[in-house]
Amino acid sequence: MARSPDFREPSLPHPLQRVLGSLSAYRWTAIGALFSTLLLTAAYAVTPQLFRWGIDAGIAQRNLRVVLYSAGWMVGAAIARGLFNFGQSFWAEAASQGVAYDLRNKIFSKIQNLSFSYHDQSQTSQLLTRVTSDIEQIRTFLSTSLMQVISAIVTLVSVAVILLLMNWRLALITLTVVPMAGWLMAQFLSKTSSLFGQVQQQLGDLNAVLQENLFGVRVVKAFVRESTETARYTTLNDALVKTNMKTIRAIHDTFPFIFLLSNLVTVVVVGYGGAAVIGGRFSIGELVAFNSYLLLILQPILLIGFAAPAIAQAAASAERVYEVVDARIEIRDRPHASLFDSCVGRITFEHVFFRYPGATTEALKGVSFETKPKELIAILGMTGSGKSTIMNLLPRFYDVTSGSIRIDGRDVRDFTLESLRSHIGIVFQETTLFSGTLYKNIAYAKPDATLEEVIEVAKTAQMHDFITSLPDGYETIVGERGVGLSGGQKQRIAIARTLLTDYKILILDDSTSAVDAKTAAQIQTELDNLMRQKACTTFVIAQRISTVQNADRILLMDKGRLVAQGTHEELMFNSPLYGAILESQVKQKERV
Repeated sequence: MARSPDFREPSLPHPLQRVLGSLSAYRWTAIGALFSTLLLTAAYAVTPQLFRWGIDAGIAQRNLRVVLYSAGWMVGAAIARGLFNFGQSFWAEAASQGVAYDLRNKIFSKIQNLSFSYHDQSQTSQLLTRVTSDIEQIRTFLSTSLMQVISAIVTLVSVAVILLLMNWRLALITLTVVPMAGWLMAQFLSKTSSLFGQVQQQLGDLNAVLQENLFGVRVVKAFVRESTETARYTTLNDALVKTNMKTIRAIHDTFPFIFLLSNLVTVVVVGYGGAAVIGGRFSIGELVAFNSYLLLILQPILLIGFAAPAIAQAAASAERVYEVVDARIEIRDRPHASLFDSCVGRITFEHVFFRYPGATTEALKGVSFETKPKELIAILGMTGSGKSTIMNLLPRFYDVTSGSIRIDGRDVRDFTLESLRSHIGIVFQETTLFSGTLYKNIAYAKPDATLEEVIEVAKTAQMHDFITSLPDGYETIVGERGVGLSGGQKQRIAIARTLLTDYKILILDDSTSAVDAKTAAQIQTELDNLMRQKACTTFVIAQRISTVQNADRILLMDKGRLVAQGTHEELMFNSPLYGAILESQVKQKERV
């Protein structure tokens, strides 16, 4: 399984500390939750004293007035507990939602800006799990578990003080349960902390299979692999359940002992306190109040116990989230980078070597060439020869391993990324459309484009007639991933989208591979004039010689090396490899 690359900076605070630090943006909301917690604890702490007063001064003394007063105050305390509990829950939820909102935006923004090399080594499913499930774990920790722990600690301290003031001997016996329960909880956390990170990792793996099948459902059905894919998903699902069951067994091995301790302490309190009442050293009201406080002092321990798994899971999730947030962006602007706002057309590759991250061999090996202004350059070669790699380096999707790429004598690394990429129009070999209308897909890079501008580029891409034949025209909704359009139609939408940009350099990466020969010829005719007028240099990447033979110059790639360059006629006479490719394509066409 491919794991996300770890580019975190050293000496960073613990992930949960960073999560808590993010509450500073919502300090007043968090303070409101904390203040409500303190008032809620006070309301709980005063209730047993109202019981003691009602029993000793009311029932024991047969004073109905005191009984009624104590009952009234207990009703008021109950109402206060309800209000303060609502305030704690509301403000804690508001603060946690704010932090989750910020984290989602932060991680999404980081994913948008991370270099291609990071995405090459990361599973999309793992990133999805971090944006969804992991952030939800953090939100739950802030809204529930954190408040439980704070409330438990405040309650534990305040009740311990009250018990010591009421009867210090009985209080010391009672409080022995606290360190014992704390030790049990520490053992539980040490055993299970790694399991929660494993659960999230396995959930990401499960999502990976789900995502692959959702995207590849046609392939699965075409090869009748439904049962195989179901078995693969079930295997990973079983592994996830087994890991979850390990955490449940750890809970079952710990919490019964805590409950046993609480029951034993109750027995001690009733026995010792009952003897004290009989001996006249303790009143019945004080014993009832003491026993009520006993429940209050055991409740925080149980709350911390129940919160511990959620805290451990939140810590694992926070670590996974901050792995992405802290990932180093490899491709970034240099200090004092300048704008790319003009282009004469002289693009130079100087002895360029390049190796993809994690690869053992170089994709480009000493490639050198230079273009002339307004030149149409075709790049030809077999699959894996390095054609697309050349074009990935020009807009700095990757940086060269060695050598340099220059535009009009200036290294591409000296331009700002935004200005460089916004002036390089690219039609990728793999077409991606977004949910929305055809108009919005074409105007993706220029949202303020007028309908007339969109129609103009759609005509160039030979797509206008088809769009106008649809009932909703340019307002037709495109299905997910462009489903509903043929491969050729999606490619033409992508061509129109690119032509609408303010490009100075145009790159067409096998952009008509899914289009029939007649339509490809029509598109090429329209593009020829447009490219000569608007682009300072145009690159056309192709595998078919028929689509590039009118180029000013053809660069022939083979196994990462530039082995020949020239016009179609020159290469036919000077390059055996070019002749072999041409011959194989002619024979293939004849067989068809």
